[in-house]
Amino acid sequence: MIVSPESVLSCTETINNAGMESSAVNFVPNIHSGSHSDIGPRDSMDDEHIRIDDLSAHVGALFKCPFPSAFYAVFDGHGGPEAAAYMKRHAMRLFFEDADLPQRTDMDAVFFRELENSHRKAFLQADQALSEEHSVRSSCGTTALTALILGRHLLVANAGDCRAVLCKKGTAVDMSRDHKPSYLPERMRVEQLGGFFDDEYECLNDSIRVTRALGDWGLKLPLGSLSPLIAEPDVQQVMLTEDDEFLIIGCDGIWDVMSSEYAVKLVRLGLRRHDDPQQCAKELVEEALRLNTSDNLTVIVVRLSSPERVEFPRQRPRLGTCRLSEEALSRLRSLLEGKLM
Repeated sequence: MIVSPESVLSCTETINNAGMESSAVNFVPNIHSGSHSDIGPRDSMDDEHIRIDDLSAHVGALFKCPFPSAFYAVFDGHGGPEAAAYMKRHAMRLFFEDADLPQRTDMDAVFFRELENSHRKAFLQADQALSEEHSVRSSCGTTALTALILGRHLLVANAGDCRAVLCKKGTAVDMSRDHKPSYLPERMRVEQLGGFFDDEYECLNDSIRVTRALGDWGLKLPLGSLSPLIAEPDVQQVMLTEDDEFLIIGCDGIWDVMSSEYAVKLVRLGLRRHDDPQQCAKELVEEALRLNTSDNLTVIVVRLSSPERVEFPRQRPRLGTCRLSEEALSRLRSLLEGKLM
């Protein structure tokens, strides 16, 4: 069963429940991650990603957190690799150094509301920075998905068709929405703003197959105008519990050929076999290639709790069959008859 994004707690609901649960639940995630990328059948590699299991070691005094903290991001470029490469180079500055991070010691309701606003602003500031960056062409853009873990709190922000999926006790919980024409709320938003879709390829304004992205300033209206193609992310926050086993973050090259549920089952089996997120990420990419994906591939697997190890029995080698000649059969028969006498 795949749990829809609508069933995930909203930011406000999560914040309101945080205070009640904090004293009763002492779960702290045991964070360990792995990632893997492959060019796939494409001529160029336009994906980039960031994987930081210990955020405090990278940002220091900028963002103090008394609990385990981590940051992950996937950028899936289109029209060339420049926009995704720019985001990888400048992500830490955009999301932490220059961001309007909450300056509070208590991780309370106000803190998480300010943190969500900070992430939204970082996406929009990154989009504006790409409009002013001469090394990035106006026809170049990137989708973006970030995941921030602060103790038991997980915040996912997404603009585009990358996807984050949380495994909750074996169940796949989508932590993001795919911003594509097939997602009805996005289609309605775009059409209300004058955008249109090619019916055959479902491309926005005959140009791009996503409805949210950073960059692509050749397709956007001037700053301050309402454009069908936007960079504002959807943001989801949840409070992690001991039921949350791992998080998968991947570009659409993964999700074009497998469901969230299928990916969760594959990773869950892998972690129970070898407890290696790096190997799980590689296995996901290899499976997408086997299923004939047509895109670049990037995936991050973040283990949140140690899995229950399962020993799988080794298969016994099959013995090869042999055929005896008539002469050999006759000798064997005589030998056996002699022993029985």
